[in-house]
Amino acid sequence: MRIDQELAQASIDRDSALTIGVFDGVHRGHQRLIAKVIREAAAKGCMAGVLTFRNHPDSVLNPNFRPQYITGIEERIRLLKELGVDFVIPIRFDLELASLRAKKFVELLRSRLRMRGLVVGPDFAMGYKREGNVETLASLGAEIGFSVSVVDLLSEGGDPVRSTSIRQALAEGKVSDVAKKLGRDFAISGTVVSGEKRGRTLGYPTANLEVGHQMAIPGNGIYATRAFVDGEAYMAATSIGTRPTFDGTGRTIEAFLLSFDSNLYNRVLRLEFVQRLRDELKFDSVEALLKQMQLDVEQTRTLLEAKP
Repeated sequence: MRIDQELAQASIDRDSALTIGVFDGVHRGHQRLIAKVIREAAAKGCMAGVLTFRNHPDSVLNPNFRPQYITGIEERIRLLKELGVDFVIPIRFDLELASLRAKKFVELLRSRLRMRGLVVGPDFAMGYKREGNVETLASLGAEIGFSVSVVDLLSEGGDPVRSTSIRQALAEGKVSDVAKKLGRDFAISGTVVSGEKRGRTLGYPTANLEVGHQMAIPGNGIYATRAFVDGEAYMAATSIGTRPTFDGTGRTIEAFLLSFDSNLYNRVLRLEFVQRLRDELKFDSVEALLKQMQLDVEQTRTLLEAKP
């Protein structure tokens, strides 16, 4: 059984308090839940751990589901560890795991990870056909020997902070709203690839970013961003869209890095989205476009200098 093998690889030297989920985005709601795990682990003298899925369960259970991840698995693990847990175990969700009964699942957690406490949200469910809801898990805990704690959903402005609502805000280009829900600026990483080199001829050479097709990307528009290359930060004006002034067809992510003149091809670039500047527009002339691009760069510089 894959899950048994994956759990067996973990180095657990004492009892643990756990939480389980995809945790895509590691947003403020997730942070609240994990803070509870850490407090409970401290109270019990246990290790605090997170069990996260490498892939979204819906990608296995629903053939029409197309994941749009807010964070890739490596970044998700890094963010979870930065919250202060003792360990993070990524597991692969497959049909075998989907058919595992809830009791068998928690027995594995109890034996392999020495689970003494499980912290979940109010709508959490695990096991075959989601049979392991909060009530069922509480009964299993009394039988097998672990506690179950429920953390209420975090709300902002009356709306629960969820990964689905963050994806929707991203699609609408509302990166400032997304930052409030994440507790940090939204970021994407990708490889710089060759483009049409039109920006270079206009005096604004841009880095064309290739991002994995399963990653969520902000809606079309112009953004003030920070670009990170080999750990160094640069201010950048970033365009996402189809370049309507030139009748473009494919959707691109193009970043103009201020005060940067080195070759970026085939290098990994990380963009943090600070603020949306405007919609993507079709201009009547190249001159009009250039005038607006200059304004975008100036606005980007002003915004980012004011926000270290």
